[in-house]
Amino acid sequence: MKLSTKRRTLIINGVLVVLLLGGIAAAWASVGSGSSRDGAAPLTTRVTRGTVLASVSASGSVESARTRALDFSASGTVESVLVEAGDKVKKGQVLARIDDTAARENLEAARASLDAAEEADTSTASGYSQYISARNAYRAAKRTLAGTVIKAPFAGIVTAVNGTEGGSSTGSGGGSGGSGGSALGAPAQSSQGGSGGSGASGGFIDIADPSRLQIVGNFTEADVSRIKVGQAATVTFDALPGVTAAGKVTLIDPQPQTNNNVVQYAVTISLTQVPSTVRLGQTATVQVTVGKADNVLTVPSSTITTAGGQTTVTVLENGRQVVRRVEVGLKGDTTTEIKSGLQEGDLVVRPQATTAGGGGGFQFPGGGGGGLARFGGGRGGGNR
Repeated sequence: MKLSTKRRTLIINGVLVVLLLGGIAAAWASVGSGSSRDGAAPLTTRVTRGTVLASVSASGSVESARTRALDFSASGTVESVLVEAGDKVKKGQVLARIDDTAARENLEAARASLDAAEEADTSTASGYSQYISARNAYRAAKRTLAGTVIKAPFAGIVTAVNGTEGGSSTGSGGGSGGSGGSALGAPAQSSQGGSGGSGASGGFIDIADPSRLQIVGNFTEADVSRIKVGQAATVTFDALPGVTAAGKVTLIDPQPQTNNNVVQYAVTISLTQVPSTVRLGQTATVQVTVGKADNVLTVPSSTITTAGGQTTVTVLENGRQVVRRVEVGLKGDTTTEIKSGLQEGDLVVRPQATTAGGGGGFQFPGGGGGGLARFGGGRGGGNR
């Protein structure tokens, strides 16, 4: 016998009610099991004795602490360029020459004039004056001849050759850019006389000392207040995973730089131990150690709470969580020094992540927000 439409509808609705009640029961069971988990033993860590390190960091690039932009100090046509960019050179090595014919002829003439002046009567004021003029002219001619050659002032690497053979030099000087370039290690700037096609910011030949490397990092005004000359630093390199270098702070720029309304100070870190794989221009991150406490009680900084002028941690005693007031010392990058309030070996409770939605409502499968529909109105989790 066939069921009537009304009766079939009643049966279907009854089944749906049973399924709904089953879902609600399962949700309550889930909430109950969650509550039991909340009562489980908390995560803890022991108070240990060790070293607390505090540091600040900045990025920069590897550069030489000693660079020179070299030029001829005499005028003439470039006769030869004996090096290329990337060449290693020794101190005193000849790097380039200009035609020195005129300079040699002038030196010979000056030598003859000096000889004549020395043979003349120098006991009179006039004779002595002629001798001094001849002597000075001879010395100037010697300097001019020496200026037809560029020599390496120190052992290093040629970083740029900005001139070519056949070009002209107007004698812009014997080289510029001192030890370290500018005070903060910026690239050395040369005088801009003609030098056979030299660049606007370099000499005919630029040279750098790869054995004296440094990094200039820009630190925020809050961080730079903790930095002092002589502090140790650790350097890592983007292109060299696992490679580190040691260094120390050698200079703090007294003048700030403002970029995008952020005040920063340039700090020079000289590398004291340089791995052979490090190259000029590589991007690096420098970490300056601004505080260190050895052989002290330490806990993870995340376990410490400060509120109302009091600093506390939660410890586990006989299975119960007890809040203790503590006195802290150096706050490091990951751990903090404990001066009093705890003993070595104490179990400190680690903070646990809070459940999303915060407090109170109960959820069952099928709703929004993580697949659970909400009932009730706990703060942060009620109806809106």
